[in-house]
Amino acid sequence: MTTETKTSLTELEYIPYIDADGQLPEGFQSQVGVYAIFDSDRVLQFVGYSRDVFLSLKQHLVRQPEKCQWLKVQTISRPSRTILESIKEAWTAENGSIPPGNAATTQWTEPIDAKLAMTVDEQISYEASDELTQIKLLKSIARRVEATVISNLESRGIRVAIRFNPKLKEKGILDLT
Repeated sequence: MTTETKTSLTELEYIPYIDADGQLPEGFQSQVGVYAIFDSDRVLQFVGYSRDVFLSLKQHLVRQPEKCQWLKVQTISRPSRTILESIKEAWTAENGSIPPGNAATTQWTEPIDAKLAMTVDEQISYEASDELTQIKLLKSIARRVEATVISNLESRGIRVAIRFNPKLKEKGILDLT
């Protein structure tokens, strides 16, 4: 729904995060708006806003695939941080509490830190290595985590093209390009 006025979260219809063809709702590509993400029980998990709702939804799907089941979206015709922020605040207030994804966690908003998946042996090897070997090890760990993410998404029937920034893998970071 495109509008410049606030629409109540309860007035908006639930949209499946992934359609029957395994795709995200493409109608939100290049759309400015506010979005609410819900889990399988339709419990609000995260409220955000973006200059490209589709790209943001894709990022959240990669970072929190199990919690991205349903969404509600309100788009606006002109970018306005004030309008977007006021809609987000109204939806949060309407929910009665801050959604878990909007609490002090960065899992919804920050790139995946593959370094957290290091084994004890990899940590020992990393600390004992020179810079070039560390980069190779981080890339290897990032690729392993990437394979797990892709596998999890595919098992859910998702057919969205996912490509991580290859330069960031050298730092052990997974973020979409």
